[in-house]
Amino acid sequence: MIIKLDTSVFRFAKSKVQTEEKIISNLTKAQWINADRIVMAAMFAATIAGAILFN
Repeated sequence: MIIKLDTSVFRFAKSKVQTEEKIISNLTKAQWINADRIVMAAMFAATIAGAILFN
């Protein structure tokens, strides 16, 4: 049998983690190029793995 968890207890609990505001900074052109290379390499590896797996 599935028991539904009573979530009303969590409303009164204090958050233990104090979050700090993060400073949002734009990526530089070099960082965008590196990120793009990583994404393209991952897509290429996934394509090859898919071709091997489903062939």
